[in-house]
Amino acid sequence: MTTEAKTVLKLAKVQDAHLKDKNVLVRVDYNVPLKDGVITDDTRIRETMKTVKLLLEGDNRVVLMAHLGRPKGQPVEKYSLKPVAARLGELSGAEVHFAPDCVGPEADRVVAAAKKGEIVLLENLRFHAGEEKNDENFAKQLAKHGEFFVQEAFGALHRAHASTAAIAKFLPGAIGFLVQKELEYLDHAMVSPVRPFLAIIGGAKVSDKISVLYSLIEKVDTLIIGGGMAYTFLAAQNTNIGNSLLDADKVEEAKKIILKAHRNNVELLLPADHRVVSEIKADAEVEVTQAMAVPDGMIGVDIGPRTEMLFADKIKGSKTVFWNGPVGIFETPAFASGSITVAEAMAAATRAGATTILGGGDTLSVLKTAKVSPDSISHCSTGGGASLEFVEGKQLPGLVALSQK
Repeated sequence: MTTEAKTVLKLAKVQDAHLKDKNVLVRVDYNVPLKDGVITDDTRIRETMKTVKLLLEGDNRVVLMAHLGRPKGQPVEKYSLKPVAARLGELSGAEVHFAPDCVGPEADRVVAAAKKGEIVLLENLRFHAGEEKNDENFAKQLAKHGEFFVQEAFGALHRAHASTAAIAKFLPGAIGFLVQKELEYLDHAMVSPVRPFLAIIGGAKVSDKISVLYSLIEKVDTLIIGGGMAYTFLAAQNTNIGNSLLDADKVEEAKKIILKAHRNNVELLLPADHRVVSEIKADAEVEVTQAMAVPDGMIGVDIGPRTEMLFADKIKGSKTVFWNGPVGIFETPAFASGSITVAEAMAAATRAGATTILGGGDTLSVLKTAKVSPDSISHCSTGGGASLEFVEGKQLPGLVALSQK
């Protein structure tokens, strides 16, 4: 995609800074899934490699800072970034030094010892309360590690934290290749999409995505709502949902969204049939409903076969598709068919020339379950919350801070 983003703030780009022989401090999003200390998905690390390698080629000392999990301002061993350092070395081909803290004497010593063309990975930023408080003194300590700042953590841009917002007061900065790509794809889709433009919004709760739904209704031709949140919309239409997930206090909001879609001439699609169980467990007996209603005592856990066909046809017939949130409890194999079908249809639409954009960690996990390569989607966003706030039209604090330099 070559179209420049139209609505983003004016931001410097890393490739235009021509950085040579400097200490470059880079904010990355290495909040990767770990199991028993092993990285189970290194997508977020791989996506930063273009920027990291550009900086290494310029004989810069690359100092990377990131967060992992929610340690709440205290060192917690299971949230250490140490496992990331080994994978970082394999992907970059460079020497990687791990600093046991992100500020203070130990961090200073490791950064000072690094040579040109080497990487330093600082320990978890969130081991310090100052990070999430956007504390300027903490940001100033971080800034000591660099002469230039590169923002490459798209997934953290919607947070006004010390390493994303306050840091920009102390160093000149630019956005990396990953952030550039994220902004170009999302902005192109929201401002000048090739039509028909379809959005698929899934996940559990309506409350998490009300603002996104209102925003999308102003932009799309068709809006598909799936996952647990679909049952609140069905309830809003007086359709029986049995014991399915319900945001009871959001039924009236769902009615307003349905009405707004009608007034905007936007096609709004809900599941026409469902896979249902009497109890959510891996070995539950799955039944398929014959209609949109869920029988009393049953729980909707996935879209049904007819809905799969309907959603897949709509996806394949669209020229721009934005997908955030699974359409069923895909983590359980028996409830994954609908989300797998959507993933396969997204890949088919991409092959047919559509621009397909996928956002959110759970949605990325669906690709793995479906054995659909991320390369078969036009763009897989590394930031679920950030991409949704961008779609809502909100200003992202991490970008605003950089643009004010």
